[in-house]
Amino acid sequence: MTDATTTPTGRVLLVGGGPGDPGLLTVAGRDALIAADVVVTDRLAPIAAIAEHAPQAEVIHVGKIPRGEFTPQERINELLVEHARAGKVVVRLKGGDGYLFGRGGEEWQHCTAAGIPVEIVPGVSSAFSVPALAGIPVTHRGLSQGVAVVSGHVAPEDPRSEVDWTALATSRLTIVILMGVATLGSIARALIAAGLPADTPAACIADGASPQQRTVRAALSEIASAADEGGFAPPAITVIGDVVDALEVASS
Repeated sequence: MTDATTTPTGRVLLVGGGPGDPGLLTVAGRDALIAADVVVTDRLAPIAAIAEHAPQAEVIHVGKIPRGEFTPQERINELLVEHARAGKVVVRLKGGDGYLFGRGGEEWQHCTAAGIPVEIVPGVSSAFSVPALAGIPVTHRGLSQGVAVVSGHVAPEDPRSEVDWTALATSRLTIVILMGVATLGSIARALIAAGLPADTPAACIADGASPQQRTVRAALSEIASAADEGGFAPPAITVIGDVVDALEVASS
């Protein structure tokens, strides 16, 4: 039996909110919001879903703005533990899936090390859903037997880059790049230098799964210029490979 003076430990639910459209939030994600006392949310999470399903919850915004304001990851970890230790059901709401460049693994480790129960609610990944919404299948029979999802957060020539761009260039896989708007020119040059044909189809999709979604298509050698001319800014996803034209060719 719990002593009346002791607050029972709450729990943390790491919820992938999908690519942004509240309609693409999973049923399990919706149920997590309904149960939430506190929602710690990213900028790209489906904010409208919080108002609909968790109007009773305290909402804490910790989204990272590119080259702007952000909450350090260490502080986010602390917030999850602090509120759970106060006996709250805490939903950590992220865009896409929390385990794909969402640092969900780090949050899981921090909470479990602090003795906080953690539940995982996977989300619909923007890496696959946003291209689909733009009419691009990331794999397609006869064109691509696989897909590589990579971060473009740092340029290929940056010492911090851990991506083998040379291997990707010769892999014959579809390449999906997240967080790569600013580095797209450098990425394209690296892939071409490593042997990927300059005329490989590419597409950049901005503001995916929102009414503002827009797409620009160009050859790999021109995609960075086309995105820049179109005023594309984060969040945006780039797809490189023959699949970019798969459905257009099929329907022509």
